[in-house]
Amino acid sequence: MKENLTRRQMIGASIVGASSLLAEGLLNADEKSVPVAGADPRVRGPFPILTTPFTETGAVDYEVLANQARFVDWGGCPGMIWPQSGDSVDLLTLDEKMRGMEVLADTTRTLRTALCLGVQGKDAEEMLAFAKHAEKLAPAAIISRPPDNGRTEEDLRQYWRALAAATKLPVILQTTGGVAYKGPVPSVKMMIELAKEFPHFGYIKEEAAPIIARTRELLAAKPPIRRVFSARGAHGWLYESHLGTEGLITERAVYADVLTRVWELMQSGKDPDTVRDIHAKLLLLFNLGQHLPGGDLRGFQLHLWKKRGVFKNMISRQYGPKQSIPDKPIFSELKLSAEEVAEIDFRFEALTPYLKRA
Repeated sequence: MKENLTRRQMIGASIVGASSLLAEGLLNADEKSVPVAGADPRVRGPFPILTTPFTETGAVDYEVLANQARFVDWGGCPGMIWPQSGDSVDLLTLDEKMRGMEVLADTTRTLRTALCLGVQGKDAEEMLAFAKHAEKLAPAAIISRPPDNGRTEEDLRQYWRALAAATKLPVILQTTGGVAYKGPVPSVKMMIELAKEFPHFGYIKEEAAPIIARTRELLAAKPPIRRVFSARGAHGWLYESHLGTEGLITERAVYADVLTRVWELMQSGKDPDTVRDIHAKLLLLFNLGQHLPGGDLRGFQLHLWKKRGVFKNMISRQYGPKQSIPDKPIFSELKLSAEEVAEIDFRFEALTPYLKRA
C-alpha cells in the first residue's frame, strides 16, 4: 500500500508539472534547429517487445517478465522493449506498468541487452508521468506512440515536444496509435522536423501505410533522421532491410535467438541464402496467426513461450466489446487443440537449426 501511495504521489506531481513541460515544448518550436547529432549506437538492431505474462489470477507475473528479459539477453538481441504492445499499454493499470518498468530496470542492469521503456498515455499528462518515471530508471532509450486523445497532427507535435522537454534519452516514435486513437498518421515531414529540433529524436518505428514509400522517404532524410526500424510482426523485415532499415521492433521476443542470427547475417552480408531461409521459415510460422485463436503477435506464441521454458501458462487479458478497455481486468487462458499444437510444433521445428542451444 505504501509503495502504491508513493507512486501515486509521484504521478500527481508529474501531472502538476506537465503544463510547464508542454510550455517548454512550445517554446522549442520557435528556436533554431539544433546541430545534427549522430545516432546512439545502442539503439540499433532487433528490439523485440516483451509479451506481458500473467498469473493464474490474472495479475501481472513480474517474475516471469524478468525471466523473459533474461531470455532475450541470452538470445543475444541488442535491445528489448516494454510496455509497448496494445494489450500491455491498454489493459494494465498505471501502477502495474510502472512496477514492471522497475522490475525490468533492476533485471537488465546486469545484462548486455539494452532496455527501452514504453512511454505513452491517453494524453500528455499521463505520458509525462511515465516519462519522468522512466527517466529515473535510466534505460537506454524510450519509445512513444501517438496519444489516445490526439486528433490532429498539431496535437502529436505538441505531445512529442513535451516529451522532448522531459527527457534527454533517445526517443523512438511509433507511427501508429492504440485502439482508442482516431487521429492522423504522423507525417514524415513532421518527424523530420522533430528530428531537426531535438538531437535525441529521429528514431522511427515505421508501421503506417504506405509502409515502403514512407520508409524510403525517412531513409532519404538521414540525417537528421537517425534510425528507421522495421515493425509489423517482421513480415516485411527482409525487404525493408534492403532499403536501409537498421533493426526490428515487434512482439516476437520468443524468437530472440533467431532474430539475432538474422541480424548478424544481415550485417555481414555473407550468407543471403540463410537469411532467406530463416525469414521464410519465420513467415511460415507467423502465418498461423491467421488461422489460430489469439491473434498474430501473442496468440499461439504463448505455446512457444511455454515450450521454451519461460512462461507458466497461456493466460491473457482481454479487451471488452468492440475493443473497449474494460473497467476491471478480463482474463482467460488460450485453449489449443492437440491438432493445433501439433501444427505449431511442426512449423517451429523448421527453425531448429537456427535456435541457440541452452
